[in-house]
Amino acid sequence: MKPIKRISLILSLTLLTSANHLQSQDRTPAQQAYVKASNAATNDWFGGSVAISGHTMVISAPFESSNATGLNGNQSDNSAPNSGAAYVFVRDGTNWIQQAYLKASNTGADDNFGWSVAISGNTVVVGAPGEKSNATGIDGDQSNNSLSFAGAAYVFVRNGTNWIQQAYLKASNSGSDDNFGAGVAISGDTVVVTGPGESSHATGVNGNQSDNSALYSGAAYVFVRNGTNWSQQAYLKASNTGANDELAGVAISGDTVVCAAKNESSNARGVNGNQSDNSAFHSGAAYVFVRNGTNWSQQAYLKASNTEAGDEFGVSVTVSGDTIVVAAPHEGSNATGVNGNQSNNSAVGSGAAYVFVRSGTNWSQQAYLKASNTGASDNFGEPVDLSGDTLVIGAEGEDSNATGVNGNQSNNSASGSGAVYVYVRDGTNWIQQAYLKASNTGANDAFGQAVGVSGDTVVVGSLFEDSNATGINGIQSINSALDSGAAYVFTGLGSGTFLKLASDGNGSYWIHFKGVPYESYHLQRAPSIAGPWDSIATNTTPASGLIEYHETSPLPGAAFYRTVQP
Repeated sequence: MKPIKRISLILSLTLLTSANHLQSQDRTPAQQAYVKASNAATNDWFGGSVAISGHTMVISAPFESSNATGLNGNQSDNSAPNSGAAYVFVRDGTNWIQQAYLKASNTGADDNFGWSVAISGNTVVVGAPGEKSNATGIDGDQSNNSLSFAGAAYVFVRNGTNWIQQAYLKASNSGSDDNFGAGVAISGDTVVVTGPGESSHATGVNGNQSDNSALYSGAAYVFVRNGTNWSQQAYLKASNTGANDELAGVAISGDTVVCAAKNESSNARGVNGNQSDNSAFHSGAAYVFVRNGTNWSQQAYLKASNTEAGDEFGVSVTVSGDTIVVAAPHEGSNATGVNGNQSNNSAVGSGAAYVFVRSGTNWSQQAYLKASNTGASDNFGEPVDLSGDTLVIGAEGEDSNATGVNGNQSNNSASGSGAVYVYVRDGTNWIQQAYLKASNTGANDAFGQAVGVSGDTVVVGSLFEDSNATGINGIQSINSALDSGAAYVFTGLGSGTFLKLASDGNGSYWIHFKGVPYESYHLQRAPSIAGPWDSIATNTTPASGLIEYHETSPLPGAAFYRTVQP
C-alpha cells in the first residue's frame, strides 16, 4: 500500500485562456466517524488524549490494562492495570481504519502510557507520567523501577504503514513524582516534554537542575532529532519559578514553545507584567520561549487580561505560527462569544480562552473568547488546539442534550455531557463557526475533554462515554462498558487552505497559497481534474502560512492545481 497522502486544499484552480475559474467542494460541517478502541473495556478512558495530522490521528486510553509491549501486541491479557495504550487511525477517502496499537517498550502497571499524545507527520510521541525507571536522557535502562512516577515519553515513527519505537525519553534529572510525560508536544524534529512535579529552583534556560527546593514547580525538556538520533537540547523553567506552580501545559510550532503553569500566582495582567506579587493564588501564567539556532530564550510572560485567583490560566495551551491561545477553564465571567464583558464573575468555572499574537518579537492579546452558551462549571478551555486560523475549544462540563452540529444549546438536561466550539479568524476578527456535540450525547460523558484539529478535520475525545462498541462506527447505544471512552471525527470545519491566482502581466501567473504554519505541502498540476497530477514544487510554510509560486510555464488550455501534504 502506498503511503497515505493528505490533500489539504479543498479548492482546485482552473487556468483557461479566456477566464480563471475556481471550483470548491462542499464544506458543510458533519460528523464523519465514531471511533472506539479495538479492545474497548470499562474504565480505559479511550479519548483521554487525541492528536491529528492530516489523515492520521492518534487516540489514547491511559487506563487500558494489557501487558503487551511495543507494536500491535496481544490486547487481551489485562494483567498490567492502567498501563495505558495508544491507537493510530488513518483515513482513506472518508473511511477511517486502525493502523497500529501502541504500547510502551517497558509496559508497567499504573504507568498511564497515553496520558498525553502528539503527532507531526509520521512521528508520534506518547507520554507516560506514571512510568518508574530511574534512567535519564535517551534510551537508558528501562528496567530499574526505583523512581515512582518519574515518568517517560516514547517516540514512534512510521515507514510506509509500519510503526516502530524510535526513542525512549527521560528527563536529564529524573526524580520520583516528577510526572515527566504529563505533557508532550512535537513540531517536525523537535519534541517538548513537561514534568509538572519536577522541583528544581532554577529559572529560565539550562539552569541548575540539582537544587530541589521548589517542590512541584515543574520543568520542560526540549529534545531534537538528527537523522534517527535524539538528544536533549534545552531544560526550560519559568522566569519566576515557584513551589507548586506545576509547569505542565506545552505546545510547539517551529521555533516557538509555550509552556504554562496553571498554579502560578502573580496578580499581573497581560504581557510581561510584574511577576513578583503573588496575591492571585493559582491564577496561572504562560511562558513563551523561542529558539535561535540551538539556543533558547524566554520571549514573553503571558497573563490573562482579567487575572483572578483560581482561574488556572494555562491548564491548556496551543500555538500555530505567530498565534498562541491560553485557556483558563475556571475563569468565572458570564460573558458569551468574543470580547465580551470580563468583569461579571457570576458564572463560576465557566472558563475562557485568550488569543495572543506576535508582531516581530512583541506579543499582544487579540481576543477574549467565551462559549456561546456560557454556563457555570462548564470548564470551557479545558483543552484547546489551533491550526492556522482555526481554533477548537472543549468544554467537558457543558450540559446540553443536543447532538451533532449546531444543535439546541439551551436544554441542559445532560449534565456534564460536554461540548466543543470551533472558531475561525478573518483578519484580526474571530467568530464562532460551529457548536459540536456527540452523536450519542450522554450525561457525564465529558465530550470535549480532548480535542485536535488539522485542516478541516476536528477530533474530539469523550473519555467517559460508555458504549461497548469497538472499532469504527459501531453501535453507540449499548452502554455496558462504563467509561470505556470514545472519539468523534468531524469534517468541513475551519477556514481551510486556499489558492489564489494572479497574472504577472507577461503570460505567467503567481499562485498564492495559505496553509498551516511549518507544515510541508506539494503543489501539484494536472491537465484535467482527473489527473494525472505532477508535483511542481514542495515548500514548508513559514509562520504566516503563506507561500507563493511563480508559474512561468503554464499548460496550454486548462490547468488544475492542488496542494497535497506528504
